[in-house]
Amino acid sequence: MSELQLRFQIQIQIHMKKWPLWEVFVRSKNGLEHRHFGSLHAADADMALENARDVYTRRNEGVSIWVVESKNITASNPEHNGEMFEPAQDKVYRHPTFYDLPDEVKHM
Repeated sequence: MSELQLRFQIQIQIHMKKWPLWEVFVRSKNGLEHRHFGSLHAADADMALENARDVYTRRNEGVSIWVVESKNITASNPEHNGEMFEPAQDKVYRHPTFYDLPDEVKHM
């Protein structure tokens, strides 16, 4: 590796440490949900979108891309799954058991 290539690699590593981490979500087809495809470092949202397009949708895999800065994602604690995900039995309106879905409704 030449000295110029080595300097370039060092500069990239320096920038990557300063650039925030972005989470990439891609929707593969209209009507489907976005799925997490991976993470990347970028200076801003526009650069993250461009890099996500280049890295994760090179072969027309997607119709929509979302990028979210990782620090803006809040996740539940797996230790508290019971409190978070057990259904509230006293709130029957949350359970869609009192109406029928038409046959035309898919993905529900």
